[in-house]
Amino acid sequence: MSDAPVWAYERPEIHPPDPAWAARGSALCAELSRLLAPWLAPGRVEHVGSTAVPGLAAKPVLDVMAPMRDLSEETVSAVVPTLSADGWCFVPPELDVAAPWRRFFVLPDAEGRRRVAHLHLLPEGHPRWWAQLKFRDALRADPGLAAEYAEVKRRLAGEVTDREEYTAGKTAFVRRVLGG
Repeated sequence: MSDAPVWAYERPEIHPPDPAWAARGSALCAELSRLLAPWLAPGRVEHVGSTAVPGLAAKPVLDVMAPMRDLSEETVSAVVPTLSADGWCFVPPELDVAAPWRRFFVLPDAEGRRRVAHLHLLPEGHPRWWAQLKFRDALRADPGLAAEYAEVKRRLAGEVTDREEYTAGKTAFVRRVLGG
């Protein structure tokens, strides 16, 4: 039997848009700005996932990213206990092989069964930072594009059983929106 938490195997489920996601995302960004203040680069913690796009169906998981001055082992070693004390679970880089450019945390619910939020720590100025913002803003600006993305997500959630497959299945759409 695996020692992995239950949330690690949670299937992707797409929910109807929830207007509360925006307020929850703002509150989470403010809290993370406070917790991460000693390590943050200039800039702000951003709510970037589908829950950051008004009217977009999504997994009910808030995706946020924080610009870090650096992601050295020393910095990450200092950040982990700070975030852990607030309920965040660190996903070690060897388990996050698809994204070597970030450090990743999951905030589970009180029962430890479902994901509530994801935190992506990125080095200041990393190209992925700008790509995430560009994609979010493109969906915010074009309701037709957002509806198309929702359909891709619904289809994938019905076809795949794990989150990595689900994420990989969205890649072509994301690349098209980003122009590459």
